[in-house]
Amino acid sequence: MAGEKGVMSQVFNWQINRKMEYPHEEHHPDRQFAFVFNLNRCIGCQTCTMACKSTWTFSKGQEYMWWNNVETKPYGGYPQFWDVKLLKLLEETNPGAQKWKGDVFDGKTIFEAAKTKAGAEPQRVLGYLPTDEEWRFPNIYEDTAVGPKGKEGSYVDDGTSLPEHKTWFFYLARLCNHCTYPACLAACPRNAIYKRPEDGIVLVDQSRCRGYRKCVEACPYKKAMYRPSTRVTEKCIGCYPRIEGKDPETQGRPMETRCMAACIGQIRLQGLVQIASDGQWAEDRYNPIYYLVKVAKVALPLYPQFGTEPNGYYIPPRWVSRDFLKQMFGPGVDHAIEAYRNPDRELLAVLQMFRKTNQIIFRYQIEPGPKIYETEIQGKPFALYDDTINGFDRDGRKIVSTKVEEPFYVRPDIHQNSI
Repeated sequence: MAGEKGVMSQVFNWQINRKMEYPHEEHHPDRQFAFVFNLNRCIGCQTCTMACKSTWTFSKGQEYMWWNNVETKPYGGYPQFWDVKLLKLLEETNPGAQKWKGDVFDGKTIFEAAKTKAGAEPQRVLGYLPTDEEWRFPNIYEDTAVGPKGKEGSYVDDGTSLPEHKTWFFYLARLCNHCTYPACLAACPRNAIYKRPEDGIVLVDQSRCRGYRKCVEACPYKKAMYRPSTRVTEKCIGCYPRIEGKDPETQGRPMETRCMAACIGQIRLQGLVQIASDGQWAEDRYNPIYYLVKVAKVALPLYPQFGTEPNGYYIPPRWVSRDFLKQMFGPGVDHAIEAYRNPDRELLAVLQMFRKTNQIIFRYQIEPGPKIYETEIQGKPFALYDDTINGFDRDGRKIVSTKVEEPFYVRPDIHQNSI
């Protein structure tokens, strides 16, 4: 529980690689809901958004609720400019010092900055309440590119030159990060928000909620949302019945969420990672989420400097300005992009598992195949092997098997269109 008179506890946040202040004592679930999104593949089709909308937020009072959304960066956002506004608030409380020193964030998190906000009442979390207008436009600035010197819609002739485009935008798919240190939980005066001990999913006890909207103000990602028709907060519930294996399709086996399963761009991979007693991820070398985040280090958290230790991870888009990406994903961007652009044999195989099954993969195994191709990528040697990667469920049963070399089919003449 929170300390008396605003006293903070000291907890360790591995994403910023130091201890930080948090209003509650250290406590962790047995497993943690986590996901990886490959932003190099997202096409902004909003299939995930509508899958969530048609499942959870189609009723009265939920018209402006988008638990899952896909926004265009750098100008888009839902609510509008959610990240720009919070970054500005953090800078105002700690001018010129919101910086990384190597892999350690030396600035202030939203919990630490809350105590130093000038002219404000004491609060547990630095945040703000979006206006009604900012919630009204979930697709504002969609497909709007940034050009030289940050001028939107400004194009140049060589805008497609690699490794970075001079004119660029990218799609950022978002949902609740089910953070290790949730800001919504920290800010709630009613203790109505909690993390499930079995999977770390963050939920709202609506019988305790009184609609103060402190969670909406505190969540740096703005994924806690107020429902005026019921006067309580609602948010992404991680489709926990599917995580529990209660969907009849999987016969008791954990299943991916609706937004994950509906993704036609094959950008999403969701899983459960084992948590050790100290709050660190227990070593699970062949869990695909663990591998991508902890071993290959190709997937990075969204705004780790906020301090919530989000459990959503992103493979950064390789064509975007590195400075912009480092602000958004932290100091691991250069390594992540280089690893993705020239993947080793194991990483290439694991990347093939995205969206190959609706069930959660707990472990993978690679069967070596023949070398089928050699070339150079950005001056570095690259070899393609037709390996087979197998995925297993919680009970060790094989649920998916796929090859690295994707098959190529030629339609026979009898099926070609004719007039």
